[in-house]
Amino acid sequence: MAIRHEDIEETFRSLDPALGAGDTDEQRAALLRRVLATPRQAAPARSGFGRVPRPALVAAPLLAAAALVTTLAVPNGGGEEVEVTAQQHREAVELLDRIALAAASGPEIEVRDDQYVYTRTEGERGTPDGADRIERDDWHAVDGARDGWLSERVLSGPSAGTELENLSGVIEADPNATTYRELEALPTDPGVLLESLYAATEGQGPDPHTAVLEDIGSKLAQASLLPDVGAALYRAVAEVPGVVVVDDAVDAAGRRGVGLAFEEPSGERTQWVFDRDTLRYLGSDEIAVLDVAVVDEIGEVPEAPTRSGQPREETPAA
Repeated sequence: MAIRHEDIEETFRSLDPALGAGDTDEQRAALLRRVLATPRQAAPARSGFGRVPRPALVAAPLLAAAALVTTLAVPNGGGEEVEVTAQQHREAVELLDRIALAAASGPEIEVRDDQYVYTRTEGERGTPDGADRIERDDWHAVDGARDGWLSERVLSGPSAGTELENLSGVIEADPNATTYRELEALPTDPGVLLESLYAATEGQGPDPHTAVLEDIGSKLAQASLLPDVGAALYRAVAEVPGVVVVDDAVDAAGRRGVGLAFEEPSGERTQWVFDRDTLRYLGSDEIAVLDVAVVDEIGEVPEAPTRSGQPREETPAA
């Protein structure tokens, strides 16, 4: 699972809360290199599950669940409740069923333990002088047993043209992070999957629903490589209250599509964005997922264009 830009910012602040605009580029570059080399806070360990046959991909069970709902009062983490009407819930369930069908139709690939999951993402990272727009490549070992690698490039912002413009470093193997193999082993029955996710996130977040949705969101990029798992995750989301459709959503790279949204503890929404035609997962309003693939070694990128449709810049090997 890729380290999020928010994790880097949090570590940045914890390493030197006093870092300010008066520091030199060299000081800030040295500190950021320490951040990139610092393992993020470990996620709770998740149990592996044996795979089960793909469930029948029909809309009836999801629509039946939607028909039972009138109005849901969902905590938003700010002491208030957000009402989601039956119509809003039904729309979300219908869209999630279509997304699940699209995910399930993806190709299944054979993956070896000695390979890496490659992701390219785009988002923003705050600096004392303003926000940088960052493009990032990550390589994570399929089995989680080896260190990975990251490479960041500043596309625009205050750090462009400074020592912070291009950074790279080791992602240390984290035994508590969800690996591709662990994701592959998740149950593909949506009900069983959802129950396991609630158990795995118990005690996290402001409420159980938000914790589960955030956990699912962290899995969606890699899940695009696993048709059965991806479909099950979206069908599990259909059983979580508080998710609504956003007709015109925009991801962090500026790509427009259809979205699904839920409220964060602060009261702000998180939006997952999907291509309007193919329903492919594009990322969120915070981090855009430009590409996901399996490669043989660190530094290797697939030959095809990124999901943004633009050719990749050459990435140096580690």
